Amino acid sequence: MSSVVERATDNPPTAVRRRRGPAAVVQGVLLGLGLVLLIGGFAVIAVSYRPYNIPTASMAPTLQAQDTVLARKSDGSDIGRGDVVVFRDQAWGGELMVKRVVAVGGDTVAVGEGDRRLTVNGKPVDEPYLAGTGAQGASFNVEVPPGRLFLLGDNRLGSLDSRVHLETDGGTVPATEVQARVEATVLPFGRMALLSGTSAFEAIDGHRPAAPGPLEPAFWASVVGAATIVVTSAVGGAVGLARRRRRAA
Repeated sequence: MSSVVERATDNPPTAVRRRRGPAAVVQGVLLGLGLVLLIGGFAVIAVSYRPYNIPTASMAPTLQAQDTVLARKSDGSDIGRGDVVVFRDQAWGGELMVKRVVAVGGDTVAVGEGDRRLTVNGKPVDEPYLAGTGAQGASFNVEVPPGRLFLLGDNRLGSLDSRVHLETDGGTVPATEVQARVEATVLPFGRMALLSGTSAFEAIDGHRPAAPGPLEPAFWASVVGAATIVVTSAVGGAVGLARRRRRAA
């Protein structure tokens, strides 16, 4: 009886792989770029910023009650006049508060008996962000100690701020108590906007407001990344569908 010997072929059948065309390569690159922009933008915001809820109207009209804001983390060392900051001071009850810095260490801040106008180092300050007429309340004159801040709400008739605590360190708060600098309103959506800077204190030497953080470029990077992913996926799907229809025809 003879036997049949089967030889293994040296080159077994293999699936034929098609090379990716230029369009597919471009699509992959665009999707990767979009993903990097989207995740990178969100990562920058998540690391550098924290959301805070505004509980009262003390900062109206700049910030309204129940607004949610994004504030960039800070140790207080970069804060200047005009900045809107989140802080916590035990002398003020230990609650998180949001106010505007109007004077820093070494300044003399006052409201006189005459025109009731805020002055810093003897120079009158025009405050376009104030609510209504911007009435200041009772007069005061405070020399701000080094390393401390004098803070007021934009709604001067409805804000419990440095004026209420004048008996304790002249109403000032240690700069180290600052936790963050407010840079944008994010909720409600109808009020979503970057917080505009102010030129109110430009005539006073030194201690300019802190430079804007990376919030705006990070936001737009995320938007562009998301748009790139959506558009590229839609175009790629449309092209693939058209090819399948041509083959089926």
